[in-house]
Parts: sequence; structure tokens; C-alpha cells
Amino acid sequence: MGPKKFQWDILVRVLLLFITLAAESFLLVNGWYLYAGIISPLIIYQVFDFYRFHKLAQKEVEQFVESIQYRDFSRNFNVSTAPLDLKPLRKGFNEINSAFKLISREKETQYLYLQKILELVDTGILSFEAESGEVVWMNESLKKMLQVPYLKTVHSLAKRDEELYLRVAALKPGESHIASVHQEKNTFKILLSATAFQTEGKKFLLIAFQNINEALDETESKAWQRLLGVMTHEIMNSVAPISSLADTLQSRLKESVKYLDNSNEVVEDLELGINTIKRRSEGLLKFAEVYRNLNNITTPSLKKVYIRDLFENMYNLMQPTFAQKGIEMEIVLKDPELELEVDASLVEQVLINLIVNAIEAVKESVHPRIVLTALVSDNNKVAMKVSDNGTGISEEVMNNIFIPFFSTKKNGSGIGLSLCKQIMMLHKGKITVQSVPEKGTVFVLQF
Repeated sequence: MGPKKFQWDILVRVLLLFITLAAESFLLVNGWYLYAGIISPLIIYQVFDFYRFHKLAQKEVEQFVESIQYRDFSRNFNVSTAPLDLKPLRKGFNEINSAFKLISREKETQYLYLQKILELVDTGILSFEAESGEVVWMNESLKKMLQVPYLKTVHSLAKRDEELYLRVAALKPGESHIASVHQEKNTFKILLSATAFQTEGKKFLLIAFQNINEALDETESKAWQRLLGVMTHEIMNSVAPISSLADTLQSRLKESVKYLDNSNEVVEDLELGINTIKRRSEGLLKFAEVYRNLNNITTPSLKKVYIRDLFENMYNLMQPTFAQKGIEMEIVLKDPELELEVDASLVEQVLINLIVNAIEAVKESVHPRIVLTALVSDNNKVAMKVSDNGTGISEEVMNNIFIPFFSTKKNGSGIGLSLCKQIMMLHKGKITVQSVPEKGTVFVLQF
């Protein structure tokens, strides 16, 4: 209503001025100068009033434009103290400001809402200008993932992880690639996905960094389980009859030995051959039975347990071995009330495997030492660590130690760490390793 009334005010003024000028012209043409002189002051007043009204309106419009330019939608144009002619205009400006204020508030709310959602998701998100590489925004998940507080440009990533930077730089909109993130003490796989958008004549890229390490581990574990299932089944089905046949041949040989000519020690050769077949077939059966253990654990029995109890059990169990081998064992537990909901027997099996490996690793150390630690990490997850000051593990070996059948020990089965990894995955956790050759190794169990 306000702007329309303002338009009518202008139209009325123009019409009145037109009528007055027409009357003035009519009087002058007919020579009625006296009457024309009387109307002249009215014309002067109307022109001055119209000019004054125009200047006031112009000033009001300038103030309104200024408030819009600086997004000052809180500005209020006082209607009550305004001249009667400008009241409709000010009222209209206030209505427009209120509408802009509402739109601005809604946009701000939506932006904050979206920002909070993006902060909560586990996926890292990076937005940067395509031409200059200037980073517009990155969420907290990405900062934690890359362990960086800030990136000015995407090119800054090259100083921290050149391989990852090259993969990001080569990524085209609509593409997805798997890459590795190399942290100081850890490496994991991520899925990179890119999309592009354009605004204000500039092109921007949006990159999503999704940690797929756990998904890959789970897929890999299931693949190994299927493979082990097939292998153990085939080995046992093929070898069991051989072992049974060797028993039968050995029994028949004992029954027939009195009828055989043993002058050339044929019987001894036959006995040796049959015993070798029997021994090796039993060894293969035992081998298959051991690896079947990888598939036996399916559902853990979860109960709340204190970590101090787990560590105490480990200490009581391993102390005789430590005393015999001269190994120092230390337990670091700042919070005695720290607890976990786990299958205690399975977690103890993991700790036993790791401690046994640590004992092997420190056997050549001058002052052998193994430390059990429990703490709450930065992401509020409970972590247990088994540390040693042994020989350490090379990077090449670290990439393979959780693979079934892989072992650096001469008589190792390669099942221990694979079993540890599966148990941790059953607890929705993970096991990682950090090591420096000749300085020591740390296995981290994160629940």
C-alpha cells in the first residue's frame, strides 16, 4: 500500500501543477494579467513544493539504497515523525527491509544448519577455486583426517602429502579414485570424489574424502575367510583318506612282513615311506585345522570389563616368562575405572598374541621392555597399546603382517595377527601398528 500511495501523491502533484499552468497560460493569452499575477505565486509554490518533495524522496531513497548496499536490514525508517507525504514511502521501505531481514535470517539459518551437518559427518570435504586453488572451506573431519589445522590453497597439501596432492590435482569432476593418506605414524585408504559448481563467474571444485580403510579391511577379511574355508575343506577332504590309507597299509605291512623277503631291507623302506606319508598327511590336517580357527569366531559375547582387570590377567599370566627372560613389564593406566564392552576372552587372546610377539622382538635388546597402556584418544575412543623396544618392523613387512599365512618367524604359522585383526573387527574396532626399525614397535587396539 505504501509505494502505491507515494505514486498517487506524485501523480496528484503533477496534475495540479499542469492544471495551474494551463490556467496561467489561458489568462495570459486572454490578457487577464491581474488574475495571472494572482496565480503566479501558486505556481511558484507548487514548483518549490514539488522540488522539495523530490529532494526529500531522493534522500529517503538514497538512505534505503545505502542500507541495502551494506545489508543493514535492521535499519528502521521512522514513520511517525516523517512528513505526511513521505510516510507511505518510509512504510514501504520498512516492509521491504523486513522482507529482506527475514530472507537473510532464513539463509543464515540454512547455512549454519548445513555447516553443522557437514561438521558432523565423517567424510572430509574440501572446497577450493579451480583456477587459483584458494581453499574456500574445509570441515573438521578433513582437518582431523589430514592432521592439518588450515589450508590456504590446495597446493599447500603438496608439502604435507605429495602423493595425495597429485591424486587430488588429477581428479576431474564426476570422477572417483582410491588414494592413500600418509600420516606421521599411520597410512590408510580413502575414496576421493569430485564435483564442480560455478558462481559469480568463478569455478569451484568440491572434493569428498571418505575413509574406506575399514570397509576394505572388512571386504579383505571376508575374502580371506572364504578362501580359507575352501582351502581347509579341500585339504581335509583330500588328505584325510591318505592318512587313513597310510594306517591301513602300515597294518597290512605288519601282517605280511613274515611272508616278505627282507634281504634287501625292503620292509624297512616300505615302513619308512608309509610313516612319512602318514606323518606329512597328519601335519597337513593339523595345518588345515589351525587355519580353520580364523573362521570359527563369528559373534563375540560382549560384557563390560575393567581394563585394569585385563592388564592384571596379562601380568599374572606372563610374569613367569618375563622373569625368566629378564624382561621388564610396565602397565600405564591413568584411569583405573576405564572400562570396555568387549568379549574379555577374545581381547585377552589378542593381548597374548601381541605380548608373545613383543617377547620375540626384544630378545636381543640390552634392556628389554614391554609396556601396556590404556587411554582415551582425542576422538573419545578407548585405545590400548602394546609397546616394545625391540628390533622394530620394516615398512615392507608392516604392509603384510596382517595377511594370513604371512610370517617372519621360521616356525611361524602366520595366523596370530590375522586372528587379532579379525577379533578387533568383530568388536567394530581396528588394530594398527607403528614401528621404527631398531627402536621398537607399538600395536594400537582402538575400540
